[in-house]
Amino acid sequence: MAKIESYAPGSFCWAELATTDTSAAKQFYPVMFGWTITEFPMPEGVYTIFQVDGNDAAAMCPAQAGMPAHWNAYFSVANVDETAARVSALGGQVVAGPFDVGESGRMAVIQDPQGAIFSLWQGKQNIGATHGGPFGQVSWPELNTPDPVGAVAFYTGLFGWKTKPETGLEAAEYIEWAIGKTHIGGLLPMRGPEWQGVPPHWMLYVTVANCDERVAKAKELGGSICVPPTDIPNVGRFSVINDPQGAVFSLVQMNQAVAGS
Repeated sequence: MAKIESYAPGSFCWAELATTDTSAAKQFYPVMFGWTITEFPMPEGVYTIFQVDGNDAAAMCPAQAGMPAHWNAYFSVANVDETAARVSALGGQVVAGPFDVGESGRMAVIQDPQGAIFSLWQGKQNIGATHGGPFGQVSWPELNTPDPVGAVAFYTGLFGWKTKPETGLEAAEYIEWAIGKTHIGGLLPMRGPEWQGVPPHWMLYVTVANCDERVAKAKELGGSICVPPTDIPNVGRFSVINDPQGAVFSLVQMNQAVAGS
């Protein structure tokens, strides 16, 4: 099974669930994705690492008081302090940090100009996720935002990302982020009444062998279905899930041609 050894600057590198009920989440996610659990004590509680065959896939920690359950996206950078120093000029805000996380690395929590939260990660002993798939990998960060033009200006300025398409962003139905020729995530414009009341956020996708079967399992485990299994032309099949505590994530079943490319 593929093991990830390093991340290029600007790459999505880590997914972290902040939940209101860690005990319940331990009953949900390992069954959903075949993840095993390793726990590390910390001052705020226990930090849980989800693993596949000994490789780190994602993590879980208690949500801060008053915060709803949610998934956090981390992006690898060469120097957290230098990257965080550019945030304000680009219209974003440094919410926390930069600060050291023991010997694991250094991080900062950022809010983009539209309000979506994400984190920067400068790996030291820990680069981020090392599980390389094919299943149970958190593999595609997707920004849901009402202002694609403003978001593109911010993230391309912060990380040097390119976009596909490069122009016509105001009307684009979907935008992909790229580092060089490698596509590393997406942007979904929040247009239409179905988005009313939904704040901008980063959506994370987890790879599965069978989307419909995993959706049925999520319902059996107490989750709810936000978007039922739906085909993505030339890509695969996806679904959006609420876990029992309300954290939202997506499943994706990749077409064989895409998964093998």
